Amino acid sequence: MRLYDTARGAVVDFDAPPVVRMYVCGLTPYDATHLGHAATYITYDVLQRRLRDMGCETRCVRNITDVDDDILAAAERRGVHYLDLAFAETARFDDDMAALNTLPPASEPRATGAIPDIRGFIHEALDRGFAYCADGSVYFDTQAFDGFGALSGFGRNHMVELARQWRDNPDDPAKRDPLDFVLWQRARGGEPSWESRWGPGRPGWHVECSTLALRELGETIDLHGGGVDLLYPHHECERAQSEAVTGKPFARHWLHQALVHYQGSKMSKSLGNLVFVHELRERHEPMAIRLALMSQHYRTPWPWHDGLLDEAERRLALWRTADSSGRGNAGLLNKVRQHLDDDLDVPGALTSMDEAAQSGQPVTSAATLLGVSL
Repeated sequence: MRLYDTARGAVVDFDAPPVVRMYVCGLTPYDATHLGHAATYITYDVLQRRLRDMGCETRCVRNITDVDDDILAAAERRGVHYLDLAFAETARFDDDMAALNTLPPASEPRATGAIPDIRGFIHEALDRGFAYCADGSVYFDTQAFDGFGALSGFGRNHMVELARQWRDNPDDPAKRDPLDFVLWQRARGGEPSWESRWGPGRPGWHVECSTLALRELGETIDLHGGGVDLLYPHHECERAQSEAVTGKPFARHWLHQALVHYQGSKMSKSLGNLVFVHELRERHEPMAIRLALMSQHYRTPWPWHDGLLDEAERRLALWRTADSSGRGNAGLLNKVRQHLDDDLDVPGALTSMDEAAQSGQPVTSAATLLGVSL
């Protein structure tokens, strides 16, 4: 299997061990599942299915960020407790993922359930000289970590601008450097907080994922995934702090999903140009939604439009008609495997299946490998 590795900037061999440990950044549950989320999790679902087909065990951890600036702000706007909001939206997300036939994660830990682990992680970063206390908060010292920025390859000015867009507050006067990021946010009025040796507060966004990944999967994981919009600052900061604390490589391979666009911009909660899975499910069967999202290569940004669903429904009908014989098709299955091993070329796999179905060949085994129920 060959996969694109963001850190190396090339398609390289992915040497899968018997147990593949994967960490995929999960959702911040303050709104419903949109198609950008779904496309991301379907990509890592297909990858897991092929790895299992190869004889590997996959252990995929997908976190839930149930305390951060976004969810606290959304809960305040709606007049609900932030954990009640997180519970409701997580339940809706899980329902959408089950409908789209994605494999359940091996573990789905919550940030609020790891506060002792997070405090221990921050304590270690301070002891090793990679963090400092200032104005009641704790910050990671990016100047103390050799190679900060190597994962994304972005220049300093671009990283500062992205940090500003993600509200990482590069203009915070308590920081030694604009690229430093918060590990422990001092307590603010009306927000949840926990006690610590540095004073009351709550964890920063990036430290939650590092702590959960290390706790659930160990010091070096095989593959780290998520949307490409998380590359900086989230994944860059996550890598730096993890390697600073452990002294070991954090992830052997970084695989990022390209963004889905809608109405001329990337689909995102901040812009409000969202297409929600639960709303599409009211008019279209889940397998058609899954196929529509699988029709685009995971590394290519692409625009969503309803014509993709029309095409997916025609494809689904073709496959079902062709598969009435119930016979196997080992040749097609091996061809689909070859496509998946070529940097997850799912669109190529779908085209091969269409050609087989058009000639009357059954496609059930190949569809099952792709997670499509006929």
